Amino acid sequence: MPWTRRHLLTIEQLSREEIEQIHATAAAFKRILGRSVKKVPALRGKTIVNLFLEPSTRTRMAFDMAAKRLSADVIAVEGSSSSTTKGETLRDTAQNIQALQADMIVIRHAAAGSPLYLSRILDIPVINAGDGAHEHPTQGLLDTFTMLEHLGSLQGRKVVILGDILFSRVARSNIHALTKLGANVTLVGPATLVPHWFTGMGVNVSYDLRSALADAEVVMLLRIQHERQTSSHFPSLGEYTSMFGLNKTRAGWLHPKAIIMHPGPINRGVEIDSELADGDRSVILEQVTNGIAVRMAVLYLCSGGQPETVAAGSGQ
Repeated sequence: MPWTRRHLLTIEQLSREEIEQIHATAAAFKRILGRSVKKVPALRGKTIVNLFLEPSTRTRMAFDMAAKRLSADVIAVEGSSSSTTKGETLRDTAQNIQALQADMIVIRHAAAGSPLYLSRILDIPVINAGDGAHEHPTQGLLDTFTMLEHLGSLQGRKVVILGDILFSRVARSNIHALTKLGANVTLVGPATLVPHWFTGMGVNVSYDLRSALADAEVVMLLRIQHERQTSSHFPSLGEYTSMFGLNKTRAGWLHPKAIIMHPGPINRGVEIDSELADGDRSVILEQVTNGIAVRMAVLYLCSGGQPETVAAGSGQ
C-alpha cells in the first residue's frame, strides 16, 4: 500500500504494515549506505530543521546525518540558542521556522504531546524525536529493525525490557512496536519503576529478574532517568545495580544466542557491566548505525517518497 502519513508522531498510531514499510525502506537505505558513495538526491532542495529543545547526542546527530545522506539542507536549533530562552512560545518558534520556508521539522521537547500540537498548527511534516516520557518513535523503529536483523521475525520471541520503564519514552515506543510485531514482551525492574498497570499495554510485568531473563532472546537495558523523576524511586544506584544490574552471571540466564541492547546513553556499572556492553552479544553500536537508515526512511516517506521507489533503486 502507498505511504500516506505526513507526520511521524507515535508508534502507537502506526499499523503493523506501516512499521514494516518503514523497516523495508530502511533496509534499502542501509544497502545504499554500504556503498562507496552514500549520498542520494532523494531530498535535494528540501530544508529540514532539527529543533532540539532538550539535550541529545545520538538522536540529533543521526537525524542530521540522515538528512544530509538524502541531500537535504539541515539547520540545527538547540534550546540554548533558540528564542525560547527569551520567553518565546513553542508555537511562535515553530511558525517562524515554517515562515522561513522550512520543509520539515524534527522536534525533541520535554513536554509530552508537543509534536502532536505542532502537527495541528503547521502545514509541514513534523517528526517526533522524543517528547517527554511519552514516545520516541524512531528509537522504537530502529530497535525493532535491529532485532529483526538478528532474529528474522519477532513473532513469539521473548523480549525483556529492564530498568526505568515508568519514565522511559523508549520503553513505550518499543512496547507498541514489539506487540504489533508479535513479540512476547516482559518488563522487569523495581516495582516503583515498573508499575503493574503496564500490563494494560499487552505486556508481562515481573519483579523477579531471574525468571524474567530466563530464555529471553533480547534484553534491552534502560538507564535510570533522574531528570524526569521527582523523587528517588529506589534507595541508591548501588542497590539498584545489586538487584537489577546486568552482569555476566545474570546474562547467563538468557537464551544462549540472546542479544543485548541499550538505547544510550549507557551508565556503565549501573544498568550494565562494561564487559557486556562491549561484548560479542552486544548490538548497541549496531543500533546507532541502524538509526541513520531508519531516520532516512522516516524523512523520505514523510516528505512524500514511497517504499518501492527506494527498493527499486530509483531513489538514488
